[in-house]
Amino acid sequence: MATMTTVTCENCGYKQELVGKCRKCGSPFSYHEAAAGVAATAPAPFAQPAAASAPAYAERESPSVFRRAYRVARWVTVTILLLVIVLVLHQAPAPLVRFDPEAGARLSAKLSQSQAAPQAGQPHELRLDQAELNTFLASNLALKLDGGAATPLTPASPPPEGQPSLQEVQSSVRDVKITMAEDRVQSYVLFDFHGKDLSLILEGRLHVENGYLRFEPVSGKLGSLPLPQSTLESAVSRMFDSPENRAKLRVPPEISDIRVENGELLVAYR
Repeated sequence: MATMTTVTCENCGYKQELVGKCRKCGSPFSYHEAAAGVAATAPAPFAQPAAASAPAYAERESPSVFRRAYRVARWVTVTILLLVIVLVLHQAPAPLVRFDPEAGARLSAKLSQSQAAPQAGQPHELRLDQAELNTFLASNLALKLDGGAATPLTPASPPPEGQPSLQEVQSSVRDVKITMAEDRVQSYVLFDFHGKDLSLILEGRLHVENGYLRFEPVSGKLGSLPLPQSTLESAVSRMFDSPENRAKLRVPPEISDIRVENGELLVAYR
């Protein structure tokens, strides 16, 4: 059975079913009809139309996985680049080389004996310890000092276009130290790069091959940044095989080998 809607007349307070006007005072019920229509068509509380919520969800859709990955990769790349720059600019500590005041006298005596032996036609070996080798380098390398440039060992000649001259390379080197252990040699070089001192450490093995001095790198650092093995091998190969350096790395015919043995530099003569 249908339920009748009862309304109260606002004019006289008479209650009756919803009709056009009040039966007691004759006031029209148009206001009550509009109110009843709104109440009948109003949605239930907390009801959310599914169609209306779909566009809002689509607008709030999260970025794609590829976009997120690109953002993460970009920040990781910047972080790695900054870390590499910091490591390169941070100088590695120089190795401790013991100072020996008698190393110079021993070096002169050994070089004199080495020069006299070939005249007698006798095969012999020249052995230099760490102190003697560093003394030899200090007296024969032109190093850049604070406040001035060094004098090159050989006369400067016009270099190939785009390449530094020997004088420029020598004048940029500020310090060289050599250490030896077992069959490996480690060189520490401090050089000036556009007003900034950078350090380079190379460790490897020396030997003579087909009359030329060769170096097999084992490890290396530019500043405090370890260099990959592939990078070391590629750089050393270009340096030793370049036409400009190959002639300088040719050893005299009377020398059969140059290597490190038991922590000493051994030069074997035929």
